[in-house]
Amino acid sequence: MTISSTIPGLAADCLADPHLRPDPGPGGPREIVVLGSTGSIGTQAVDVVLRNPDRFTVTGLSAAGGRTDLLAEQAHRLRVRTVAVARAGAVPALREALRARYGPGEPLPEILAGPDAAADLAASECHTVLNGITGSIGLAPTLAALSAGRVLALANKESLIVGGPLVTGLAKPGQIVPVDSEHSALFQALLGGTRGEVARLVVTASGGPFRGRSRAELARVTPADALAHPTWDMGPVITINSATLVNKGLEVIEAHLLYDIPFDRIEVVVHPQSYIHSMVEFADGSTLAQASPPDMRMPIALGIGWPERVPGAAPGCDWSRAHTWEFFPLDTDAFPSVPLARHVGTLGGTAPAVFNAANEECVDAFLAGRLPFTGIVDTVARVVEEHVGTHGTPSAGTSLALADVLEAEARARHRARELTGMTETTPEEKGQPL
Repeated sequence: MTISSTIPGLAADCLADPHLRPDPGPGGPREIVVLGSTGSIGTQAVDVVLRNPDRFTVTGLSAAGGRTDLLAEQAHRLRVRTVAVARAGAVPALREALRARYGPGEPLPEILAGPDAAADLAASECHTVLNGITGSIGLAPTLAALSAGRVLALANKESLIVGGPLVTGLAKPGQIVPVDSEHSALFQALLGGTRGEVARLVVTASGGPFRGRSRAELARVTPADALAHPTWDMGPVITINSATLVNKGLEVIEAHLLYDIPFDRIEVVVHPQSYIHSMVEFADGSTLAQASPPDMRMPIALGIGWPERVPGAAPGCDWSRAHTWEFFPLDTDAFPSVPLARHVGTLGGTAPAVFNAANEECVDAFLAGRLPFTGIVDTVARVVEEHVGTHGTPSAGTSLALADVLEAEARARHRARELTGMTETTPEEKGQPL
């Protein structure tokens, strides 16, 4: 992968540097692989591609295998070469769904199946891989795409957080283009100066459905309450993470890893309207903000189209009417997830993997009625504390292997299930990509 800089002498050693421009590739539509194509990010990415056939063509799609009809429809409309499913048992239903959409004698796309299918697809010949998988199972495809030299449009924040040093040690500077709305906003605002001029990154949070509630009030909320996000339409895990603000804690760690900015210079501010997606404050006191209506198609289009923007990717702000945008400090007593994430990110090593894995299990427990809402972060904090007490913190220069991450994740999941009274689940029951 060839990357060039538009700023001479820029100290460009961070993973997502907007001053570094990837080679746009040969003429014609850019070849894209979409991982997690039947999920929220994936379906919106497909919409962006279908509306811009002169810019993009999709060569491969991956999904878990639970929505074979939708996957087959996407494959047919996009005319992909390859379709991958994580569940091998979904292949017969997928093949039948494909045959129902393709004409007689029309060749079907190649089918990859099994737990390594998404990673195999991520390493296939293409220009950009959009990783829209939910959860830490996105790590292997992230590593595969980076190893193969692909530009990685990253919506799967968990793979960066869990993989940490594995990802940072493998990715070339500028090889990752963030797709999360907050990190896309930071990416765009950072164009206003060099990294040496950055004073602070300011990550905005909607505050979720429970902004302004006390910890005592939060103890009584139900899963239905937590799933009713006021501004974003997302999957259940991300929606619950937004309600607990765990998602914002993960984004603080992600911002640190993407932009190589210390944790004490990354702040979170609550912005209920969700129009300002994040801000960068520079050394001279100037703050640059990226604003747009809450619509993920804009950062998706930027992620797969970078370094060019896609006209009409999403509606812009309507400046013909009045707007009121509010900002509030974060209530860390009611929402302790962000300080916990800072602590975990500072610890490094396998601590972020433990934090993320324990949270995924606790979200399941909450949705199943086995854990109160406030118990999610409390239980995660206990699992992290026990992990650090048993395994300590890594020494400077200590290398991290994939096996270390997977082992720490497994221990964290097991302990979280013990604490929440959950029974063991099989790989078919959870942890599969969308």
